[in-house]
Amino acid sequence: MKHLINTKDFDLKTIENILDKAKLFKHEGASNLLQDKLIITIFFENSTRTRSSFEVAAKRLGANVVSLDVSKSSSSKGETLFDTAANLDAMEPNAIVVRHKNAGVPKILSNYVNCPIVNGGDGSHAHPTQALLDLFTIKEHFGELKDKKIAIVGDIKNSRVANSNIELLSRFGLEVIMVAPPHFMPQTTHFRQTHEIKEVIDEVDIIMSLRTQTERHSNQIYASLKDYATDFCITKKLVEDRDILLLHPGPVHRNIDIDDEMLSDPRCKVLEQVKNGVFTRMAVLNHLISGVNDQS
Repeated sequence: MKHLINTKDFDLKTIENILDKAKLFKHEGASNLLQDKLIITIFFENSTRTRSSFEVAAKRLGANVVSLDVSKSSSSKGETLFDTAANLDAMEPNAIVVRHKNAGVPKILSNYVNCPIVNGGDGSHAHPTQALLDLFTIKEHFGELKDKKIAIVGDIKNSRVANSNIELLSRFGLEVIMVAPPHFMPQTTHFRQTHEIKEVIDEVDIIMSLRTQTERHSNQIYASLKDYATDFCITKKLVEDRDILLLHPGPVHRNIDIDDEMLSDPRCKVLEQVKNGVFTRMAVLNHLISGVNDQS
C-alpha cells in the first residue's frame, strides 16, 4: 500500500511523473480518472486552502468526496485514533486525506487502514503536497533547476512546509539557504544559514516566505509581529528590480511576511501556487489510487 506521509515516500522518478501529470491536468482540464472512487478528507486542524484544494482536485477527477466535520465527529467525544481509523476504513474509501496538529498522526493511521493516506499537514513535521506544488511552480517558471538558489525566510523551526520543501528541493539540486532569527532557526548544520536576508538577496533566485507560526510558540518571542517584520518582511524596497521568484504557502500575514506592494507584483506567485496546488493534488490522488502504471 502506497501512502504520502512525507516527501521521501516518493522517489525522483515518481515525483517527475507526478509533475508531468500535473502539467497535463493544468493544460487539459478535468477528467474522470477517479470516477466512482471515494475520497474522505478529515482535518483535525483548521484549513481553508489545503482542504479545499484536495476536494476540488478529487471532484475534477470525478471522485466522490466526503468531508468529515471533526468538531461534530466522535473524535471530539473521546474516540481514539485507532477507532477513528477503523471506522474510516469500514466506509471503504479509496483514499483518506488527513491533517492533524500532532506530528505522526497520518503515519499512525496508515497502519490501520486499507487505502492510501495522504498527509495534509501534521504538526511541525511535514506537508508533502505543498512541497510538491511549490516544486511544480518553480519548475514551471525556470524549467532548469540546476544552480538555482532558494532562500526560505521566517519561522523555519516550526514550519512543516519548510521541512518538506528543504528535503524535496535539495533533492532536485536547489541550494537551500535558511534565513531566520536565531529562535526560529532549526538545529541543523546541513544547510547554509543566515539571520540577514540582505546577505543573500543578490544571489538567490527564489524567496519562499513563511507565516510566523504563533500558534506553535510556547512563549511570545517578539513584542509584536511588526518588530519581526522590520527584519524579515519581503518588501519592494528589499527586492527592487531583481529577477526573483516570490513564493508563500499561505495564509499570508500582509505587511508581516510580504508587503502589499510585493503581493501585487508579477514576481509574486502566491495565487499561482494555489492554482497549481489543485493540479498537483489531482496528480497525487491519481497516482496513489490508480497506480503508477496508469497511462491515461
